[in-house]
Amino acid sequence: MFDLSEIKIRRRRLGLTQKKLAELVGVSQPLIARIESGTIDPKFSLVKKIFEVLEELEGKRITAKDVMNYPVIHATPETPIESVMEVMMKRGISQMSVLDGGKVVGSVTESSIIKAMIGKWKVGELRVKDCMEKPFPMVEPNESIETISKLLLESQAVLVVDKGKLVGIITKQDVMKVLK
Repeated sequence: MFDLSEIKIRRRRLGLTQKKLAELVGVSQPLIARIESGTIDPKFSLVKKIFEVLEELEGKRITAKDVMNYPVIHATPETPIESVMEVMMKRGISQMSVLDGGKVVGSVTESSIIKAMIGKWKVGELRVKDCMEKPFPMVEPNESIETISKLLLESQAVLVVDKGKLVGIITKQDVMKVLK
């Protein structure tokens, strides 16, 4: 996930002392020294914070809010699948979030629709609730593109949620656009 040996290299490239990096991260200089020397196995949250500070100083910190699409096109559990298919084809999308009362309750994808159609259902009778899958992973607007990219290895999309409200969606294509 994170390569701890990068910390020292990137810190030096930026012309930072261990003390200055420690101040920016909010930890002690000896802790930074121990992390760089490999004599301590730091908590994930601390490593994440160090890399966020380094990325920000390098001017290349891309976050969820920089790449997300909004507003999020969504369905409800009662939405007819025919309507979902029509929206997907018209908009050129392959998945949608499912909201019930403003709360994310699941997702529907081309694959989940096809699986349901192969079964005993007739398309005209199918509702989103009949082929709904678990919700896509959720992140906050300031989450790093690195974390989002890793989530997208296992999921078709990542949702961006701010104070409990769905504010955006990110797909693999969105990430590829900013990384090219």
